Amino acid sequence: MKIAILKERRTQETRVAASPESVKKLVGLGIQVAVEKGAGSAAAFTDSAFKEAGAEIAGDAAAALKDAALVLKVRGPEVKEVGALPKGCVLAAILDPFRSLEEVQALAGAGVTAFAMDFMPRITRAQSMDVLSSQANLAGYKAVVDAAAEFGRAFPLMMTAAGKVTPAQVLVMGAGVAGLQAIATAKRLGALVSATDVRPAAKEQVESLGGKFVAVEDEEFKQAESAGGYAKEMSDAYKQKQAELIAETIKKMDVVITTALIPGRPAPRLVTTEMVKSMKPGSVIVDLAIDNGGNVEASEAGKVAVKHGVKIVAHRNLPGRLASDTSTLYANNLFNFVALLFDKEKKDLAIDWDDEIVKGTLVAKDGKVVHPALETLEPARKPAAKKAAAPKASTPKASTKKTTSSEPSADKRPETDEKPDTSPTSKTSETPEAGATGEEQKNGE
Repeated sequence: MKIAILKERRTQETRVAASPESVKKLVGLGIQVAVEKGAGSAAAFTDSAFKEAGAEIAGDAAAALKDAALVLKVRGPEVKEVGALPKGCVLAAILDPFRSLEEVQALAGAGVTAFAMDFMPRITRAQSMDVLSSQANLAGYKAVVDAAAEFGRAFPLMMTAAGKVTPAQVLVMGAGVAGLQAIATAKRLGALVSATDVRPAAKEQVESLGGKFVAVEDEEFKQAESAGGYAKEMSDAYKQKQAELIAETIKKMDVVITTALIPGRPAPRLVTTEMVKSMKPGSVIVDLAIDNGGNVEASEAGKVAVKHGVKIVAHRNLPGRLASDTSTLYANNLFNFVALLFDKEKKDLAIDWDDEIVKGTLVAKDGKVVHPALETLEPARKPAAKKAAAPKASTPKASTKKTTSSEPSADKRPETDEKPDTSPTSKTSETPEAGATGEEQKNGE
């Protein structure tokens, strides 16, 4: 059996769907691996490293795809790329189906069996395949590093003979996978960290990392999680109370990092221009949700903009800014998924269509879009969704509890607001990847 690893063609995508390590493991299963020339160059993986691991280096995409039974990518192919895929092949990638239904339909029409890695079920057995968590984890780390680089002061408390340096005050908005890693990273740098989230379960997770949890803890807050552990969209009245609390809290902050996503909706608007105006000169905001519309009203996608004396950092594809590490983790996710589909004795694909992981990620098969969560969606609805006004700010009321700081654990996996609930019984309005969006549904550790 042959697997094709293609070079990513979407703008600013620096990641690759394999690492030399994952190629070595695939070859060890008896699989032939073809890597398109230059596929890993942006992630610091050379063709020679792939070759040493046992891969064939194909001169172009066509050569890599020839006779391939399985195609691995980071991002799903654009419609113009779909025609090059071998008919009947299997594709695994981050397809973002809620926002890319046209591409999913094109894959189905081309006879491709397509698996959306960002639809991975939230079950223990699937943790090693959870691409949204692996990517969001590093995105949360990078958001803090970017903030520290742009901030004109130090993060930790310093007592010196020349005087005292006060610690930076950091607020993390959204305590999913990315948010929890941002909290842990800011704490390691010595900042005083607060965090907010609309899910009650997040309170314990924030405090376990040594953060101060800020939330309007009324009755609606206590009911703010769906059965799958995802954040529900809150009422306008609750949003207003949150906004008022955040407006007061944010004035005291030096750094704000926003990570909140609600799949099926645009990224919620958490920080208004008025809030930005209220911040201290020299403060920094990092909008980690910019690829889904942004949490910050004043963000400019792909730029570091200075508004009202505040730096607003809105880099696109934050995981791609750590391409070597994120590619390595993603490649491991894919290897574990391929191992699930592969029969070691027959040396070929042997997909169990009744497996929970297979059913949860399968979006196209036998010429049809087959995932229940996509049945009522239409591609024509996407543009309107992207223009739709985002919900107003989320914000909190403080409750504090002293706890021991610790790293977010992979074994005690946090409930995230970065992942879509794609179970057949889920309601779109209640579901929130990530990587991570509008009425297009969609991608933190």
